[in-house]
Amino acid sequence: MSYIRFRKHYLHLPYLVLGVLEFTVLFAVFSLFTLFLTFLGVDHAPMSSDIVSGILFALILSCGTLAMGGYLAMVHESLTSLFFRTLVAYCFVGGIGLTVLYSVLPSADPGSGNLFGVVMLASIVVIALRLIFLRIVDSEQVVRRVVIFGAGDFAAALLDEYERNMRALGIRIIGCIADSPTKAISDANILSTPYDFYQFCRQNKVSEIVVAQQERRRKEGGWLPVPELMECKLRGISVTNGLDFYERELKKAKLDMVHPSWIVFSEGFKASKSRALAKRMLDLSISLTLLVIMLPFIVLTALAVFFETGRPVLYSQKRVGLLGKEFRIYKFRSMRQDAEKDGKARWASANDDRVTRVGAFIRNTRLDELPQIYNVIKGEMSIVGPRPERPEFVSELKEKIPFYDTRHYVKPGLMGWAQLKYPYGASVEDARGKLEYDLYYSKNHSFVMDLLIMIQTVEVILLGKGVR
Repeated sequence: MSYIRFRKHYLHLPYLVLGVLEFTVLFAVFSLFTLFLTFLGVDHAPMSSDIVSGILFALILSCGTLAMGGYLAMVHESLTSLFFRTLVAYCFVGGIGLTVLYSVLPSADPGSGNLFGVVMLASIVVIALRLIFLRIVDSEQVVRRVVIFGAGDFAAALLDEYERNMRALGIRIIGCIADSPTKAISDANILSTPYDFYQFCRQNKVSEIVVAQQERRRKEGGWLPVPELMECKLRGISVTNGLDFYERELKKAKLDMVHPSWIVFSEGFKASKSRALAKRMLDLSISLTLLVIMLPFIVLTALAVFFETGRPVLYSQKRVGLLGKEFRIYKFRSMRQDAEKDGKARWASANDDRVTRVGAFIRNTRLDELPQIYNVIKGEMSIVGPRPERPEFVSELKEKIPFYDTRHYVKPGLMGWAQLKYPYGASVEDARGKLEYDLYYSKNHSFVMDLLIMIQTVEVILLGKGVR
């Protein structure tokens, strides 16, 4: 098993191990560096508690890596990109965190010059560790070998996602076993139907069978070897429903395969009054803190919008919130006053000529979203949740996309799972892609998942991802 489930959220074991190793390395580098400074007689702030200081240093830099998407992204990046991403995570994001920490706890500060040295040393050591990790995770001795039972559209979608995303997760799909004469994948990926499934899995070191059979194929004469799959399961080989495998590995739901019984009988999609109250308390505390911290930026943004294009500085739109209830969302105006002069709602487009110069900047930095703190305080939105959509678009999307209305059973948010994982949505097809992530969040949302989304949103803001 290469994953664990914590509070309904799947955590891939290889990257969890890497996170623990990096934390340990960061702690060791900090401790050895300060010990070396003491040995040389170099002046640095008194370390009243070396262990606590090292733990805090390692924790903040680890959060910087998580915020910059440094774990999964490293698989797709070159050594140069990996180096610069690590520097941004440690020197910029981590540097801000350490500055705040040392202003509160000056006894943990090794001194600004010394801090630069230890951060650079930690960056070099951690990059070396990640390169070694990638070699190990990608080795045939460690990867989890998977076979797909099914050769239809769903199996083809799994193979496509595997080539683009799953290789990074320590998975090897060795091929597909056809469940009917009609196939949607190439013959190169088709395996011969084994006479003995269990012996086939042993000989090929298969640790998991993914059943990706579609209902339509069963009606067309497809077969399911239930006794053989039972034997494999009882003898230690995992047998997983394709939809569950897709959800577990990719952190989204395969919309084409979702059916009402999956929602009704799954262990997720549970409404909890106690969790709703706790989430509300968290929303209030974070939004009020954000309001105080961001007040100077709110004033500067309002002045910038006013001096470029005059009033109104704010604009509001109707959006669909919890249980389909409409409310008004507030933003700093980033488009011309006549952006929708005909009254017709339009999707934003790439390089939209309606966006002003100041508007482009505040969109990239997400400063235009700051007035929505008011919506959070008012209780219409949460800090984390699916982004609310306009009623005009919701009416269209509910007709064209199955289960679109399920996203309205969770309070909309300032930031969300789909915003992290999917680029800016400006079409019906984009809405389908985002809904797969919104369904995953609606099913599995928890305090831990909300915390991870908040941390990882730092990368979205700094790199201007998903902006039009």
